Amino acid sequence: MAELSNLSSSPSEESEKNVLQKHVAFFDRNHDGVVYPWETFKGFRAIGAGLFLSSVSAVFINIGLSSKTRPGKCPNFLFPIVINNIHLAKHGSDSGVYDSEGRFVTLKFEEIFKKHALTYPDALTEKELKAMLKANREPKDYKGWIGAWAEWTALYILCKDDNGLLTKQTVKGVYDGSLFQHMEEDRVSKKKK
Repeated sequence: MAELSNLSSSPSEESEKNVLQKHVAFFDRNHDGVVYPWETFKGFRAIGAGLFLSSVSAVFINIGLSSKTRPGKCPNFLFPIVINNIHLAKHGSDSGVYDSEGRFVTLKFEEIFKKHALTYPDALTEKELKAMLKANREPKDYKGWIGAWAEWTALYILCKDDNGLLTKQTVKGVYDGSLFQHMEEDRVSKKKK
């Protein structure tokens, strides 16, 4: 449990996080710097995912990323994800929008839409999204293919607009970590009405 000490984030530490850490920090429901499967589940429920997607996501995300964010440590069967080390869990066959340190690469983000948004310049159709995933595949990187497919499919299911489009603004919000908080706030305000 020594890995858990001193992981709570203060407001100044929050502003020092890179965008990949901010993306993951939404799921750290108790703000201790570590994301457990039950927190991943609660985070998915908070953004409107159903029980099935939330459960499957919690299992696969935490099992898939935990050991990578805890290098040199004994396996932990609670499958914690250490946010400060999330860049170590970056998979292949992705868009390259996060660099190896978890920083946002604007050129790679813009490239998604320049190369793949053929119908509308600021949105991806489902067909264009599938084409992008295929184009990003690295040879024999089956885990990366599955990871990229799972991430983008969940994003499409949860965030496509009424016309079936995944907008540039939505995708940017996922990368910078702002979309999840916004989705949760929208769900809470709709429940109050």
